[in-house]
Amino acid sequence: MEINDLTPAESRLWRAFASGTDVDFRTMGSSAARSAASNSSAANLDDPAVGGTWGPERTVRASVLRSLLLDGPREDGRVAALSLAGARVTGRLDLQYATVDHPVRLRHCHFEEAPRFYGARLRELNLSESVLPGLISHAVRVEGVLRLTRARFSDTVRLAGAEVTGSLYLESTRIETPNTEWPVLQLNQAVLGADLWAPGLRAAGEVRLTGARVAGTINLNDSVLDRPGGSAVQAETLAAEADVLLRRADVRGRLELRGARIPGRLDLSHARLANAGSTALRASSCVIGELWLREGPVVQGALNLRRAQVDVLFLQPEVVPDWVQLNDLKYTSLIPHEPAERRLPMLEKGDSYLPFTYEQLTAAYRRIGDDDAARLVQLAKQRRRRRTLPWYGRLWGHLQDIAVGYGFRPLRAGGWLLSLLAVGSVAYGLHHPPALKPAEAPGFDPVFYTLDLLLPVISFGQENAFAPEGWYQTLSYVLIVTGWILATTVITGLTRTVSRQ
Repeated sequence: MEINDLTPAESRLWRAFASGTDVDFRTMGSSAARSAASNSSAANLDDPAVGGTWGPERTVRASVLRSLLLDGPREDGRVAALSLAGARVTGRLDLQYATVDHPVRLRHCHFEEAPRFYGARLRELNLSESVLPGLISHAVRVEGVLRLTRARFSDTVRLAGAEVTGSLYLESTRIETPNTEWPVLQLNQAVLGADLWAPGLRAAGEVRLTGARVAGTINLNDSVLDRPGGSAVQAETLAAEADVLLRRADVRGRLELRGARIPGRLDLSHARLANAGSTALRASSCVIGELWLREGPVVQGALNLRRAQVDVLFLQPEVVPDWVQLNDLKYTSLIPHEPAERRLPMLEKGDSYLPFTYEQLTAAYRRIGDDDAARLVQLAKQRRRRRTLPWYGRLWGHLQDIAVGYGFRPLRAGGWLLSLLAVGSVAYGLHHPPALKPAEAPGFDPVFYTLDLLLPVISFGQENAFAPEGWYQTLSYVLIVTGWILATTVITGLTRTVSRQ
């Protein structure tokens, strides 16, 4: 491009490029104007959202930017760079498959068409606080950082397969598009050498992170991710080397994390998860160091943690929704420490009886030495199992529960035995049963006779020597049957205790 073909604004930029000098077309850019920063009308004129009204003094053609980046002037001893602020960029900045060795900084700019960096190799790209009708940057490689801080997009940001050796910055970035059927932010299969730093991100549509790899932290604190009825965040098989933070985030739609690997913390503290009538959070088949779900409103929608492996599960009962899926969920530590009565309702919210969930909760209580809570969970497990049995199994279960609490209430068996012993001793003490062989029978003792009836293993020689009649015989049958029930349930409880040791 000949320099004679350039406008005054473009000539200024052309001369500044060789030395990497900043060019700022904003009315608030000069020192004199900055002293009048309280002038709101001037500030509004500098808003890139109204950049379409900027005149030729602030207009630069995209073809000029392309020529500078691919074959611009050089100055010995200086680092050439494109550093432009407050400009209106007309036409499409097309650097598809290009290799650019200079930093590209286009801040506070208004783009009439979405820039195209598909397959490009860049040293640095900074589009912070600019207004753009989308971004086409599939498979771009940035040898440094990619900054889209506080940028505003009116169509899809395409960064699928991008490779950034540094961090990707999306603080307070806004992405809105008329077509919400497609992801508005595409980072699937992207590789970031440091952080995905996006606190305050606003995305009116799906954020796709499927298969992405992030060597640092993913920060989505205070973000608003809005796609009701669909996937607000699609992050299947995401791999983050540090933390994934969504503190105080407002997720309106499904948070999809199936198969993700997060060795650090998945922090959903104070977050609002809402996808009524469907799944709000799916973290099935995940491997997570710590999962924090606390200090927020009740999750609106289902909570799916099936087959997940979590070292520390920080889960407050107050945020658990009415529908949870915990099949094969494994966790080492469950905090905060809550009474079993507050944890058990969570296990009842599934659609079927899942013995493993009770065993996991029991193990968590045992690891911290709360054996009473562990026994209560095991008792609840037997009661929940009872509902799956046929009528005769439920009847037998009720008898075991009433008698000795399925063996987890052994003192109750002692009370029943003492009560029955007292009843039998009084009844047979007032009316001695006749001896079968009077000449050979020992002296009758109502206490030991009742014990003979109650205890199926021990024999004191009384039961076989005397034969009650009438209702006393019926009473003996009741004592025998009750004794067998008590003995069976006590032995069952002792067996469980020994097997747990």
